[in-house]
Amino acid sequence: MRLQQLLSFVRRAVDDYHMICDGDTIAVGISGGKDSLTLLYALAELRRFYPAKYTVKAISVDLGFNTDYTKVQAFCDKLNVELEVVHTEIATIVFDIRKESNPCSLCAKLRKGAFNDAAKRLGCNKIAYAHHKDDVIETLLMSLVFEGRIHTFSPVTYLDRTDLTLIRPLIYVNECDVKGFSNIYELPVFKNPCPADGETKREDASRWIKKLNEEAPGVRDRLFHAIRAGVIPQWRLPEDTVSSDERGSNRTAEAESNI
Repeated sequence: MRLQQLLSFVRRAVDDYHMICDGDTIAVGISGGKDSLTLLYALAELRRFYPAKYTVKAISVDLGFNTDYTKVQAFCDKLNVELEVVHTEIATIVFDIRKESNPCSLCAKLRKGAFNDAAKRLGCNKIAYAHHKDDVIETLLMSLVFEGRIHTFSPVTYLDRTDLTLIRPLIYVNECDVKGFSNIYELPVFKNPCPADGETKREDASRWIKKLNEEAPGVRDRLFHAIRAGVIPQWRLPEDTVSSDERGSNRTAEAESNI
């Protein structure tokens, strides 16, 4: 996927869910993975022509694995984006002190806390996560399987405890396209040093979706369509941004629920 197409998807998501307003300062969490670097690239480039003027800042939470951020710093300099590296001892706490059997939950909580604190300190009013379309669908499946409810994260979420608004501009972008973009533009991706990487429930959900899509081609798109068509209230679009097909699906679902 080329930059122009990426920006088209991102701008559509931003416009559909009113993610960016004039004067915003947006913190992008940089993990070193393809998703976060692609999001940073997109938001940095979108600044050049988006009607609302905003600022982008990059924040990377160092978990304590002695990560080298030299290439990421050079990448941010190229994009004219300030990079803040927050050094922590999260790895020591999670793996050495607490010896967590399920480390991802605690790690995510501590990492998000450090990221939010840094965003507030840098004067940001919004934070951006790099969740793409596959993440949306996988979260829906995990919620169904492990929690027994129809749920996935929202495009925009206000965090009242921190007075920050969380946005997800990559929700219309497929993971395979993110991979392609990362390769074409040679983003400075580095391997996640966490020993638990690749062993999460999300990895399981990804495999399930792949299997389902092989047996019922198009299931990914149908699941995402169901989310956008109003199955989850936070995803409902204003009437003027919903296609005629989606409006028909909404009305059918509402009629069936009243039978």
